[in-house]
Amino acid sequence: MTKLIINGEEKIFEDNKSLKDIIESLEIEDKVMAAAVNMNVVKKDDWCNFIPKEEDKIELLQFVGGG
Repeated sequence: MTKLIINGEEKIFEDNKSLKDIIESLEIEDKVMAAAVNMNVVKKDDWCNFIPKEEDKIELLQFVGGG
């Protein structure tokens, strides 16, 4: 199991899950517009191949409209 910090919360995932798998398991894939791991942006095209490591800090960013 791999412990990750996602938007400030510790979460546990199976080993070798891609960033895309993690986002899908959180059921927020329709809302996430950008992702950063340890303050480095990961392009959406790379989410399938990017495997976070133990204790990586992941920020999932959502764009919110308003006015």
